[in-house]
Amino acid sequence: MASTIKPRSPAELRQAVEWALNEGVTLDIRGSGAKLALGKPMVCDQVLDLSGLSGVVDYAPEELVVTLRAGTPLKEVEALLAQRNQMLAFEPPDLGPLLGQPAGEGTLVGALMGNLAGPRRLSAGAARDHLLGFSGVNGRGEAFKSGGKVMKNVTGYDLSKVLAGSWGTLAVLDEVSVKVLPAPDQTRTLLLHGLADEAAVQAMCAAMGSPHEVSGAAHMLGKTALRIEGVAPSVEARLKGLRDLLKESGASMEELGTLESRAFWRKVRDVAPLKAAANDVVWKVSCPPTEGPAVVARIRAGCPAVEAFYDWSGGLVWLALPNSADADQALVRGALGPAGGHATLIRASEAVRAEVAVFQPPAPALAALSARVKESFDPKRLFNPGRMG
Repeated sequence: MASTIKPRSPAELRQAVEWALNEGVTLDIRGSGAKLALGKPMVCDQVLDLSGLSGVVDYAPEELVVTLRAGTPLKEVEALLAQRNQMLAFEPPDLGPLLGQPAGEGTLVGALMGNLAGPRRLSAGAARDHLLGFSGVNGRGEAFKSGGKVMKNVTGYDLSKVLAGSWGTLAVLDEVSVKVLPAPDQTRTLLLHGLADEAAVQAMCAAMGSPHEVSGAAHMLGKTALRIEGVAPSVEARLKGLRDLLKESGASMEELGTLESRAFWRKVRDVAPLKAAANDVVWKVSCPPTEGPAVVARIRAGCPAVEAFYDWSGGLVWLALPNSADADQALVRGALGPAGGHATLIRASEAVRAEVAVFQPPAPALAALSARVKESFDPKRLFNPGRMG
């Protein structure tokens, strides 16, 4: 079993990476380990535990920016922001329970390095769009910084966009600055009952294309959910507009109040509507929204037992399939069709993840570019080797 290095300061973090570089030691980068089972299995010489680098460095509510250490739990950040009626607008999901871990154990930096965003992704952007700046150490043992604490900050290349989604394979961070936004006064949800998948996606796309500023659109278990947020008079007017827009869909309608809505969308954010069995494999498919039902239909033709629900107006499809030796990867990825998209294996046994391409295999040109980026940041392959395949 690999032993653990637990730095308590940025200086100790750099020393740990320099030592690993000099000794040829590979590092398993962890905040809390809540998403350790996402990605290909790794065999590393040492665990680099970032939980000792925890706490808020600076919070400027009036500037809508919070700066924190890399090991800070996400739940602590959200509790701090809630005191000032602010939020992380990209709604980082808590995938711990889906991956067999306790709820509420993940870190904000873990969500950023996975570029994970919840239902508000359509209106607020991806996680990478909220990462203003960071500091850390690359695989050459060099401390470096990028960005800052304001939106209009030019300090060279926009490395935040490069590191978000790299799953800790390029650099190890010690500090990040993130944009926050005011939390809405009210959150209401219009539920449409009884729509088939195709009709539901049509309704969601119509709502998202309307002037009613819909901040969430999901479909599961015969319910199509549309979220409206803001101040009370605006919310009421936009809800009425949505009802009028969708009255010809033939669906019965229901409204959820603020407390019910917030609980409902937390479940969507954390993939709770996917009633996957303990040994089911779970896929996350991104595709053009109007293609979502066709993708699911093609998968269902080869695996009738598949369970699916839609987020992002149909552009994000969560799938649960019975366990198999290859996670039905050919079926799932083959269903994407000519419109394109990508499929990520979110949950499977270690044996399956060792054999299957967990992340969508990139086109040759993109693979070559990724290899050059990896060579620039971590030429000795110190960080999370093999996690992304």
